[in-house]
Amino acid sequence: MTPFADWRPLAPVRGVFFDIDDTLTTAGRLTADAYTAMERLHDAGLTVVPITGRPAGWCDHIARLWPVDAVVGENGAFYFWYDRAARKLVKRFRDDATTRAANRARFAAVRDRILAEVPGTAVAADQSYREADLAIDFCEDVPRLADDAIDRVVAIMRAAGMAAKVSSIHVNGWFGDYDKLALTKSMMLERFAVALDERRADYVFVGDSPNDAPLFAYFPHSVGVANVRGFAHRIEQLPAYVTGAPSGAGFAELAERVLALRAG
Repeated sequence: MTPFADWRPLAPVRGVFFDIDDTLTTAGRLTADAYTAMERLHDAGLTVVPITGRPAGWCDHIARLWPVDAVVGENGAFYFWYDRAARKLVKRFRDDATTRAANRARFAAVRDRILAEVPGTAVAADQSYREADLAIDFCEDVPRLADDAIDRVVAIMRAAGMAAKVSSIHVNGWFGDYDKLALTKSMMLERFAVALDERRADYVFVGDSPNDAPLFAYFPHSVGVANVRGFAHRIEQLPAYVTGAPSGAGFAELAERVLALRAG
């Protein structure tokens, strides 16, 4: 990973995509500096999109109240955006409501097996706000689990036929063949008429954990905040660049550099 201070894009950046937990936030909090950095990017005319494993309930709030153009949630299950002219939250789910309900009904057996077989795990506190995935907490509201316990959660989910991804705080599992990247491509085409495969060099992605690997691999301007190094042994594809500062301070560092280069 090259220091982000050495980043030299060949063309102006058109947008910034980013993870939320431990990328935008710091120790579970959204700092004033990180929020201001996000707002400055948006006010400068860049496309600003969080791409997160957080639930639909959170994403409703984010789309309405944050300075963003859309939000991708639950690791690619949907995207939301707020139409301010119509005063309407627009929701685009990958699967229809019937399919989502049927999949949620299948979570119970997987959840119960994980809780029984992996001591120290808990269902994530935000599970009741989720539409399409099962989130198992391994360090947000419980003492941090060892890597072998996290791997056991992943194995149980996959044995049940679920996709499973590790974030900085949860293991997320779902039924279906999708991820953050697939939904981001759909969102960009439908919402902004941008074929991302042809324009990926116009955008920056910043993240910190294993579930960001597909985006790290896809975007030439992929950036990890400094705490990504703590997950380096678990990430299939590392980002091209790494900030000097961790978490929200690293996000603010990135925003400052993007805006400075944009200003010329």
